[in-house]
Amino acid sequence: MAKINENFAKLPGSYLFAEIGRRTAAHQQANPDAKIIKLGIGDVTQGLVPAVIKAMHKAVDEQADPTTFKGYGPEQGYDFLRKAVLENDFKARGIDIDVNEIFISDGAKSDCGNIGDLFDIDNKIAVCDPVYPVYVDSNAMAGRAGEYDVDAEAWTNIHYMPTTADNDFFPAIPTEKLDIIYLCSPNNPTGTVLTKDQLKAWVDYANDNDAVIMFDAAYERFITEEGIPHSIYEIDGAKTCAIEFRSFSKTAGFTGMRCGYTVVPKALVRGGQNLNAMWNRRQTTKFNGASYIIQKGAEAIYTPEGKRQVDDAIDFYRNNARVIKEGLEAAGLEVYGAVNSPYIWCKTPDGMGSWDFFNKLLEEANVVTTPGSGFGPAGEGYIRLTGFGDAEATREAVQRIVALLAK
Repeated sequence: MAKINENFAKLPGSYLFAEIGRRTAAHQQANPDAKIIKLGIGDVTQGLVPAVIKAMHKAVDEQADPTTFKGYGPEQGYDFLRKAVLENDFKARGIDIDVNEIFISDGAKSDCGNIGDLFDIDNKIAVCDPVYPVYVDSNAMAGRAGEYDVDAEAWTNIHYMPTTADNDFFPAIPTEKLDIIYLCSPNNPTGTVLTKDQLKAWVDYANDNDAVIMFDAAYERFITEEGIPHSIYEIDGAKTCAIEFRSFSKTAGFTGMRCGYTVVPKALVRGGQNLNAMWNRRQTTKFNGASYIIQKGAEAIYTPEGKRQVDDAIDFYRNNARVIKEGLEAAGLEVYGAVNSPYIWCKTPDGMGSWDFFNKLLEEANVVTTPGSGFGPAGEGYIRLTGFGDAEATREAVQRIVALLAK
């Protein structure tokens, strides 16, 4: 008899956003005339910018001509995109990395889940709390998370690091030895950021303890404040302890196109093994590379025209986030994020539970949010909202929430 991976049976319920989708669909079915506004899942709404569309159309035409047709491409990504990433995202910021340390993929979510292939199941995992669910669930599927404690709503072998208003959203450096540490800045879901000094403390800890930092920088393009790191490699010592994940999904509207990249420095060695070489081996075995057409579209965001257009789109979403933040604050709610991030982290009123407030907003205001408890134990009592919606719909959603609270 074939034996299954029993770790899947340990997973609690369904994936967070699948459950949100289920509840939203049920409400819509019960109220077919309701105009539901979605400020929950972080999907973009403005479409791809013209420079990207133009590049992709050209790439499609190339596929019809045998002299320009592209079949299997390099699993690491085409050089034209890797070099564009290198020049614009790193060298332009004074960061010295090698083009062969950049691996183009079909998105940061895939890489965040797949990177676990490089590590033994006995590693001790640490995550910020609240946390993007993929970090936890992918390790649980691999057997690193231990058992799920229903009462605590946490895994026994995962070290949860409270990242809340009480500690200014900076997870405390642990006294115990940890092996794999997930950090996200700008943070999903709280919308807060880590400073250079805070990241330096983590880099020093990782190097001192032979740990590896998984640094999720998917939202770095939304950073507006000076001095906030866009990459962990701005920190001395990071290349010997950190892997960085980037995405074109939210920065350039590629949520449906699927493209991102991961940086694995050649200087990162653990257990006598070079992680750059290991990741290359993994990708050449399990991944056939992102589509040539998609990669040509991604390359276009680095052209002068593409940069301007992407900046305009990001400003659109930033303004939505500001509208949500200011509206909820005026209604008397405690709100974080929005400044360097498209996400707004909002404390529920009167100590209401996360799912209770989610249901109230859905059922009485027809507004979809994300319950904070879905991001971990410390997320209870909060909801997350996103600035990725339509501008008019975003303003209307805020008005509905404010009116509901006024009752």
